[in-house]
Amino acid sequence: MKTTLDELQAFAAVVDTGSITAAAEQLGLTISATSRTLSRLEEKLQTTLLRRTTRRLQLTEEGAAFLQRARAILAAVDDAEEQMAARRMRPAGRLRVDAATPFMLHVLVPLLEGFRARYPEVALELNSNEGITDLLEKRTDVALRIGVLKDSTLHARPVGTSRVRVLASPAYLERHGKPADPGRLARHALLGFTQPETLNDWPLRDLRIQPTIASSSGETLRHMALAGLGVVCLSDFMTREDRRSGALVQLFPRQTLDVRQPVNAVYYRNTALAARITCFVDHVVEALGPRPFET
Repeated sequence: MKTTLDELQAFAAVVDTGSITAAAEQLGLTISATSRTLSRLEEKLQTTLLRRTTRRLQLTEEGAAFLQRARAILAAVDDAEEQMAARRMRPAGRLRVDAATPFMLHVLVPLLEGFRARYPEVALELNSNEGITDLLEKRTDVALRIGVLKDSTLHARPVGTSRVRVLASPAYLERHGKPADPGRLARHALLGFTQPETLNDWPLRDLRIQPTIASSSGETLRHMALAGLGVVCLSDFMTREDRRSGALVQLFPRQTLDVRQPVNAVYYRNTALAARITCFVDHVVEALGPRPFET
């Protein structure tokens, strides 16, 4: 049988206090329990650690040698616990974050300088996947997901919601004309997603488009729209600056339904990286504010 920390603590306490009675009081144990613990330790080591007299306890030569090792072990455990407590207060270590390219570029990257200033000991690893990522397979600690969640094994922290709008560049509209109503879109070049098909359900009543040009990446679709290649439907979080500058303009504002995509930070409930994840998600939520993607 292996020596336990409880036995080491009892041995050290008896030496420090000078008696089993005082050690028991210090440890919050009964005198008999402390005595049994000390005897059990000596049985495991097959040696006498303390000579018991009517007046005092005296360390044997073996006891003195073992006490030195025992103190080192107890000190190492205390140090490890203090380091873990410090990491909870000041997280450290590697944190792998996954998000679709548009969210990574337009939302997360601008927040990284502030995060690094607050938590310099967290080493970030950023990965972009356009589809749904298997957190375990991709060794991902936390993912930012856009849309309705389906995996109930994940813990989700809401980050916000982002409205979707139909957009085109002024150059495209100048060349091809501005459609007067959604029914005229069939005559235009439509930029849409390869998957999931639900992203081609535009926020116009009963309208699922058939893309003229399709891509798996929202960022690719954004750049095509900016280049004047067609009409696109994208989320506010990635087009806010484009709309403010006039590089993209909204079509059919009156007919557009208020459709919003939920944004969540997701991770496994039993993760051992809770401090790192919490500090990262807290920073994102705090930095974005209560209505993060509103214009």
